[in-house]
Amino acid sequence: MVIGGGPAGLMAADTLSKAGVSVRVCEAKPSVARKFLMAGKSGLNLTKDVAFDDLLEGFNTSAARLRAPLQKMDAQHVQHWARHLGQPVFTGSSKRVFPKVMKASPLLRAWLGQMDIDLRTGWRWLGWDGALARFATPDGERLIEADVTILALGGASWARLGSDGSWASALAAQNVPLVPFQPVNMGFVVDWSDHMQRHFGTPVKGVALHVGSQTERAEFVISARGIEGGGIYLVSKPMRDGAPLTLDLLPDQSVEHIRQKLARRGKASLTNHLRKSLRLPPVKQALLMEFGRPLPDDLAPLIKALPIKHSGPRSMDEAISTSGGISWDGVTDDLMLKARAGVFCAGEMLDWDAPTGGYLITGCLATGQHAAQGALRYLQARARA
Repeated sequence: MVIGGGPAGLMAADTLSKAGVSVRVCEAKPSVARKFLMAGKSGLNLTKDVAFDDLLEGFNTSAARLRAPLQKMDAQHVQHWARHLGQPVFTGSSKRVFPKVMKASPLLRAWLGQMDIDLRTGWRWLGWDGALARFATPDGERLIEADVTILALGGASWARLGSDGSWASALAAQNVPLVPFQPVNMGFVVDWSDHMQRHFGTPVKGVALHVGSQTERAEFVISARGIEGGGIYLVSKPMRDGAPLTLDLLPDQSVEHIRQKLARRGKASLTNHLRKSLRLPPVKQALLMEFGRPLPDDLAPLIKALPIKHSGPRSMDEAISTSGGISWDGVTDDLMLKARAGVFCAGEMLDWDAPTGGYLITGCLATGQHAAQGALRYLQARARA
């Protein structure tokens, strides 16, 4: 039995069914893979086509525990998997890999179409009653026994798509060690002044973001509620933990070079001077005025290190992903719960995090496959006993 119909759960179910195991997939929502489909609206970034060690590095402190799953489902394996389902892929300039159709639904339809599984939707897992799994179903509560169970219930963001973290209490009752959830890959709240409204939705390009020891050359977006987008997500973890964000508006120019250009102002207004001498676009000028006032006489250092004030991360439910969940101390190398034999875990339930850019889906697919392979070994060992 696989509980959870996201990419981790579906990969587990697919792996088990191909091995000849009878598989029931139980999904709380009326349909599967809702978060996967939502990711597909922006192109479905499946993986990142980089060397294995570079891919592994993206998984931060959990890299050692994810090495074995990722060796069997790395960037090359993910691309082969998509092509095998009839979905050609391409690699963009940033090494991100997408289906050529830039959608998730054709891939999902092809995947489900070749699976031999018993899919039950509207089945919400409630925990256990002894050896039996409890479900709230459209036909009332059901108790189900399975030879092996894989939990793939997601993290704690995007509750409306199925990842609400409500499973944590059921596992805590089984003495499974848990790490508190925290948001990852999220935007930050900014209380903008009125003059920023005309820039809502505008991307900020050609900048460098500095947070602690981390520097990223990436763009982000100004929204009505704050700052978000790829560049912010890359530095969201240290920002969440309290490290200040400074913005280099002209990362390819030195302080002295900027200072020399600004010195030749003449009678031009500051706005025109910034535009003509530095080619500083309106959105960058707006950020300079928003966060730099009162402006110092020497603007060059401020342009190179503009402090961005914010009021903290957006709510955890709005985050693209979460860290926390089941502690690595609570599972074996096969991803089986130490507190409950025959129950394996996969996907964002486990305490790992990674940036956007293909890492998240790859991690879910890899742990789903790895948990299923562990479950098969468990079944084989029971059969021999």
